[in-house]
Amino acid sequence: MTAGRPSLVIVGAGPRGTGLLERIAANAAELYGGSGLDIHVVDPYPPGAGRLWREEQSPLLWMNSEAQDVTMFTDETVDMAGPVLEGPTLDAWAGLDGRTFADRPRQGAYLRWVYERAVAALPPGVRVHRHATRALRVSGPREGRQQVWLEGRPRPLLTDLVVLTIGHLDAELDAEQSSLAAYAAQHGLVHLPPDFTADSDLSALAPGEPVLVRGFGLAFVDLMVLLTEGRGGRFEGDRYLPSGQEPILYVGSRRGVPYHSKIGYGLEGERPPLPRFFGSAEVDALLARPERIDFRRDVWPLIEKELGFAHYHRLFTAHPERTRVAWSDFEEKYAAGSGAEIQALVASAVPDPADHLDLTALDRPLDGVRHTSYDDLQDGLRTYIEEDLRRRHDASRSPDLAVFLGLLSVYGQLVRLGDIGPWWHGFFSCVASGPPGPRLRRMLALSRAGILRFIGADMTVTAEDGVFRAGSATVPGATVEARALVEARLPHPTVERTRDALLRELYADGAAATPEGLLAVDPADGRVLEHSGTPHPRRFALGPHTDARGSGAFTRPRTGGPAFRQNDATARAALTFLRALSCRAAA
Repeated sequence: MTAGRPSLVIVGAGPRGTGLLERIAANAAELYGGSGLDIHVVDPYPPGAGRLWREEQSPLLWMNSEAQDVTMFTDETVDMAGPVLEGPTLDAWAGLDGRTFADRPRQGAYLRWVYERAVAALPPGVRVHRHATRALRVSGPREGRQQVWLEGRPRPLLTDLVVLTIGHLDAELDAEQSSLAAYAAQHGLVHLPPDFTADSDLSALAPGEPVLVRGFGLAFVDLMVLLTEGRGGRFEGDRYLPSGQEPILYVGSRRGVPYHSKIGYGLEGERPPLPRFFGSAEVDALLARPERIDFRRDVWPLIEKELGFAHYHRLFTAHPERTRVAWSDFEEKYAAGSGAEIQALVASAVPDPADHLDLTALDRPLDGVRHTSYDDLQDGLRTYIEEDLRRRHDASRSPDLAVFLGLLSVYGQLVRLGDIGPWWHGFFSCVASGPPGPRLRRMLALSRAGILRFIGADMTVTAEDGVFRAGSATVPGATVEARALVEARLPHPTVERTRDALLRELYADGAAATPEGLLAVDPADGRVLEHSGTPHPRRFALGPHTDARGSGAFTRPRTGGPAFRQNDATARAALTFLRALSCRAAA
C-alpha cells in the first residue's frame, strides 16, 4: 500500500465483488481523477468465481439458469447513473446453445474472465492487490481510516473504505441441529447439517443404506446428482442404471414436492406490461407508512394482484379462444376488484379451471392430500412431477411464463422494502427458480429404479431408539427409519449465528440488523447502517447477507437487474468519497 494514496478494500471476490469492480472501472473516468488508487481484494477462493462457482468442482453440477439468461454486464434497462458497458452473456462467451444449462466449472471460468476484464479496464493509476486469505475483522473510527485484519497477518490493511461482498455464509447449528448432531455422535449415526452440497463430505453415506433427506429444493438436486451419477450410475433415456454404490434416498420437506420445473419455451408476442399493481408508487406508499410493514397484510395482496394481472393479460391476449369476454372489459373489472370479486370475475370469464391462477396450489400442492401408504404416494408424486413437466414445457400454457416475468418484476420492487422475511424467498424459489426439466426427468427415473423414495409434506424428523425416524402429513401414521440424516438446504446465517467472524464482529461493534438477522444497509448506496439508523460513512455491504438481497445469483439480460443498480450506486458513492479524499490530500 502506497502512503498517501486513497485505498479501498473489497472483502469477497465472487460474482458480487466482481460486479462491483466492473462498476468501479465503468465509473472511474467520470468520478475519479485522483493521483492513484489502491484496491485490495480479499478472498481465499479464486477471484471472479469465489467459493460457490469455483472451477474446481464436479462438472456434474449444473447452473440453474439457461446460459442465455446469465450475464455480468449492464444494459440500457438498468436504472443507474453510471455508463452502460455491455459484455457477452455466458452462452455468447462460451459458444454454447443459449438453452443449455452449463456446468458450474464453465460458469467459474466465465466469472474469472469477467474479473480479469474488469481489472484490465481500470485506469492506469488504479492498482489491484489480491489477498488469498480471510478477512477476520474491521475496526476503525467513523471519520478515520479503517483497519481490515486478515488471517495470518499480524498487521491490518489500512484503508479509507471497506465494501463487504462476502456472498452466502456458513452458520452455526441452531438448537434442533445441535441436538440431532449430539444424538448422532452418541449413537454412531450420520448427521449432515445444512451446507453447500459441493462442500459436503458424502463418503459416510453407505451404498444400499437408507438415508433420510430433509429438503427438496436445489440443494437436494445437487445431492441426488453426486450420490448417483457421481458414484458411477448412468442414465439411458428414461432408465437409470445403478452402479451399486448409491444409498437409498428418502426425501421430504415442508411442501413434500420438488420445486416447479424450469419453463422450457420462450415468450412469443407481447410481454405483460409490468409493473401494473406493484410498482414504484406502491412501494413509495408502503415506505411512507408510519407503522411497521406486515408482508402478508400489506404487501402480499399487491403481489397477488400483480401476478394475476400478468397471468390473465397473457391468457386473454395470446389465447383469447379460452376466454369469454374481451380483455378490455376484464381488465377494467380486475383493476377495480379485489379478493372474492376477482375470483368471481375469473370464474365467469375463464371457463377452464386449468387456466385459473392458484398461487396457494402452486406453493403447497400436497395440502389436504392423503395417501394410505408410501407405495401409493410414490405413484401419486411421480404423476404430479410428470404433469408439472408437461405443463412447464407446453407453450399453450404461456400464462405460466407471464407469471414468471411477474415474479421477476416483483422482486425488483421488493428490494426497496428491505427484509421482508423468509416466506417470500421460498415461494419465489419454488415457483420461479426450480430445476431444469432434465433434472426432474432423472428424478423420475431414480424413483422408478427404487433409488429415490418420497416421504411427503410437512416432514417430521425425530431421533429415538438409536435411529432417525421421519414421517409426514401426507401418509398419516407411517414412518421411515434410517441411521443417516442429511439436511439438504443451505445454511441460514444471521449476524449472530454466522460462522463469518468479520460479520459477527461488525454486528457486535454496532452494525444494525433486521429481525431476520440480515445486515441492514442504506438502500440508496449500500452503506452499513448503525443501530441508530445512521449510515457508516466508510463501510458498505452488498449481497445475500444484507437486507438488500436480490432474486438470484445472476441477472437475466434486459430485466433491469437490481443488483446492477446497487453495484453502480455503491461504486459511484465509493469513488466520490475517495475523489474527495484525493483532492484534500492534493490541496
